[in-house]
This record gives sequence, structure tokens and C-alpha cells, in this order.
Amino acid sequence: MLIFSLTHHLSDHKTVCLSSSSDRLMCQFQTVCTASPPGATREVRREAHTDQSVTILHAKVAQKSYGNEKRFFCPPPCVYISGRGWRVMQDHLKGKITIIVIIKLICGYMCLDSSSQSQADTFKLVFDEQPNSRLFACAKSLFISDQDKRKHFCLLLQLFLGNRQEVGSFQSRMIKVISKPSQKRQSMKNADLCISSCSRVALFNRLRSQTVSTRYLSVDRGAFIASARQWTAFTITMVDDHRAAQGGIVLSEAFICYGSVVQLVCTESGVALPPMVIWKVNKQHAILDVDEPVSQLHKCAFQFRDNPNTYLCLSNDSIIQYQAPSNIRDSSRVVLNDGSCWTIIGVEVVDFTFSQGVACIQTPVSPFPVITGLEVNGGGHVAMLEIHGENFSPHLKVLFGNSEAETMFKSPKSLLCVVPDVSVFSDGWRCLRRIVTVPLSLIRTDSLIYRTSYSFTFTPELHLPLPARGAAGGRERGADGGQEDDEDILLETIHQEFTRANFHLFMQS
Repeated sequence: MLIFSLTHHLSDHKTVCLSSSSDRLMCQFQTVCTASPPGATREVRREAHTDQSVTILHAKVAQKSYGNEKRFFCPPPCVYISGRGWRVMQDHLKGKITIIVIIKLICGYMCLDSSSQSQADTFKLVFDEQPNSRLFACAKSLFISDQDKRKHFCLLLQLFLGNRQEVGSFQSRMIKVISKPSQKRQSMKNADLCISSCSRVALFNRLRSQTVSTRYLSVDRGAFIASARQWTAFTITMVDDHRAAQGGIVLSEAFICYGSVVQLVCTESGVALPPMVIWKVNKQHAILDVDEPVSQLHKCAFQFRDNPNTYLCLSNDSIIQYQAPSNIRDSSRVVLNDGSCWTIIGVEVVDFTFSQGVACIQTPVSPFPVITGLEVNGGGHVAMLEIHGENFSPHLKVLFGNSEAETMFKSPKSLLCVVPDVSVFSDGWRCLRRIVTVPLSLIRTDSLIYRTSYSFTFTPELHLPLPARGAAGGRERGADGGQEDDEDILLETIHQEFTRANFHLFMQS
């Protein structure tokens, strides 16, 4: 029998304990999807080293500004540019250049996605080189005024080469507008304001409510630091403490409530803090008898689970453990210092990865197609894969690995393609005894490739048919001839299973 599945999962991660400074933890996170097979057309060869990536980090909510005040978005939206494809593209335009020249050539602007935006409301990005050869910029002075009556908006990033050649426009996820952090107990009606387990968050500390003193929890070269400019997106997961005591960390999916044991893991490097208990903070006191859901822009404290009265704290640009004094008069309150009071906010990380051929350098990559889901239909000799998403057009085809599949445009939110036969991805039938996984991409008619976080997996289960087994046991064969007959029967069986099997879809968030 042949098994086909589409999955979306994160790999396991490890944990370490921290001292007053931060120890390292490296773990890998992969976003992968898998599934199964007939009909491909041409081969598209484009190596991954020619990829170009644009990553936007931004908060899920933004406070509205009133009157003449300007509440700049906190944390500020950030942009990272990476990939060797930028150099390859520049080689075609300018000849051999260095990363310094690329910094000068790439120009970016960020604004709110409103047609009424003036040039004054557009923030020009200044890119700096990072140690890992990435370029970084942040929009420090973006805000939304009370004249804008929208409840949700998006950020729009526009990239150019030397202010002339447009690379494309890239849009963030939806951002919810709020007037101020809610101090009321959140309910399911305001679920979008609650922090859920396995979501992404950022933490920042603002001493004495001064904007200039804002520091963000960040990871730099595997160490936790407090940065005045860069911030890191962390995956916050609620830990089932009772089951974890029996063996390892067990993650729970639910809204995070005060008093829960949580763990923060850097979404990029995998560096993790040890399990901590999250407490609500009011007037620089940790409140230990509150169990309400954690909400956007709430002030909170993180007590290390294995070190009572020890809290996550910043000291200048370092992250340390703060030993809080015991409160004899009220055991439900713990007095904290300024560095132990954090503000938590949900964040989004939006990745755009593409590969430009020489023929499409002069054409913008936008509108950028985004895949949100996959659905396998049919079986037998024909299996169809329906792709759901946004910004689809008749100029797009689906790529299984390097093989372009026959694709039909249904709507700007739906594409339908024929799943190619697995033999397209192997050198011979003997290769089909193993799992075959190929990445899913989209390709434009001018050979521009849009990478995705999905892949397609063919998984065979090898079983010889009963008649073949009986024949094999009932006659004598030569050493070579018998082995070849068995192999032929086995390979034919695999081929039949690939073409006859039903398809099942399993999606996990």
C-alpha cells in the first residue's frame, strides 16, 4: 500500500538552564508539508543559492495616536534582506560588487497600506549589514493617527535598486488597531487580543515609561541580550508541568493564562530560555493570585520555575536573573525592580523568498503569491492538488521540485494542478523503495520562482502480492534469474500502488 500525507509541523526542541548570563541552545525549526501522485511538463533548474529573501517582522496590534501625539509602533517593524541571489542579480546589473555596494543600491520605504498616505507618512529604511551577511532596517517612526478610522491595516514595504529599478512591494499581515491595552479580563469575544500557546511574541522593557529607554529582548550570536534597536520573535509555548515531570517537555495548545509555565524559544536560532512561570504585573508588583488570560501589551514578569523568587531581568544590555525579596506581609505580591517588568505583545514573521532568472530581473516580483492551504482530490491514475492562497494569476504554474506541473487557474485565491508521477523524481524504479520528498514552488511565465514552506512527499509501503509470494516459494530459480524476477514483481507492485492509491490530507498547525 502507498501512503500519501500533507503535514505541517515543527521539530522538537531541547531546553537548557540559564545562569545570571545566558547559555546557548541550538535547535532547528522546519516548516514542512508533505503529500502524493500524475503529469508534469518541463524541468526548471534553479539552485537554492540564487534565492533572495525578504522578511518582515511586526506586531499584531498597534496603538492609535490621538491629537498631536505620535505613538510609534512598538516594537518597530523590521526588515531583513538575505540570500546570495541578491549578489547574483547585482552581478548581472553592475558586474562584480561587494556587500557594501549592495547596501547602497538597495533602497526601501515602508508605510501604511492606505491610498491617502502622503510622502511624509512614508518611512525611508536605512539598511545595515549584520554579522551573518544579512541586511537589517527598522521603521522607527511609523504610527496611525485618529484620523484613520480603520480597525485593521497592513504595512506596505517597497524595495528598489538604486531608487530606479523596482524589486517589488511586500505586504505584512493584518494589524489590529487598539486605543490602549485592555486591563479587563479577556473573554473568547476578544480572542484576537489574547496570547495563545505556540504563537509568536516579543518582549520589551521601558524604564520609567520613557521611550528612549526602551529595550527589547533579543538573541545575538546565541546569547540573550537587551537591544535598543533590534528585537527577536519568540515562540511562546505553555508547558504541561505535571506531565513534563515524568519525562521531557510537553507542550499544550490553549490561551496562556497567568500562573502558567511557559517557554520562550527564538524562532530563528532555536535558542531557548528554561521554563518560567508568567505572572501579571501591577505597579511593579508580581500578582501571584491572578489566573486570567494574558493579553496584548500587558505588563508581566517571568519567574524561573526551578529557581523560586528568581525573575528574568535586564541590566543595561545584559539579561540576568533577579532575586526578588520575599514579601512577608502579603505572600500573593512580589516586589520587582524595573528591569523585571516586561511588556508582552504578539508578533508576525512574514517571509518572501524568490529566485529571479536573468530574463525577469527588470520585472517586479509583486504581487507576491501566498499559499495558505493544500487539498488533494481524486486518486487512481489522476490526482489533483488544489492550492488555496492569495494573489494567484493565470501566469503561475506549480513546481514539484524542478518539474512544472499542468496547472489551471481557478481564481485569485485558488489554483488546481495535476500531481506528477513519482517516477519523474527518481532515476529508476529501485529508488522508489524510499520516501520521496520534493519542495512545492510557484513559477511565473518569465521564470521567476516563488518559494514556499510546503513540500510534497510520496511514501511507499512495500508489500509483495500473495500470488507472487507463493510462486517464489514453489519453484527453484537460478541465483541471478530468481532475484531479477522478484525485483521486477516488486517494482511493478510499487508502480501499481502509486497509481491506484487513495489520497488523504492531514494538516497540523
